[in-house]
Amino acid sequence: MLAPPLKLRHRLLLRLAHLWFRFSRGMTLGVRAIVLDGQGRVFLVRHTYLPGWHLPGGGVETGASTRDALAAELREEGNIHLEGEPALLGIYLNTSASRRDHVVVYVIRQFRQTGSRLPDREIAETGFFALDALPANTTQGTRRRLQELVAAVPPAARW
Repeated sequence: MLAPPLKLRHRLLLRLAHLWFRFSRGMTLGVRAIVLDGQGRVFLVRHTYLPGWHLPGGGVETGASTRDALAAELREEGNIHLEGEPALLGIYLNTSASRRDHVVVYVIRQFRQTGSRLPDREIAETGFFALDALPANTTQGTRRRLQELVAAVPPAARW
């Protein structure tokens, strides 16, 4: 776990990045994945700089496709490699980050994981969790996306 000054530094850098993107880009675009294993468990990530458990994902850089960004983030955050085409769940406006942030969420069922993800400066821990036994501090956005998938709840427009 990071010391409080380091967490504060990460939050400040995140705020500065969003401020930079606000002036340098008309909007920001991110991807997230609902990765489901053969037992119906979902892969979640706990970052060192944000509270709670999240779906894995990250930003889409200029010139990259959402699929390419998704594949890169899954490799980085979970040693997960796509073996089939991801299915689109929805596209959301994430106003918790900024008024310009959009998130594309995919469902992944065909993949292989080449090993456990060891903690580092960005990732505190990762794991697969049963949908009815998510960690207590799983974020509300993550819980809503899972409900949209498993309970066939219509996707919301906002994260």
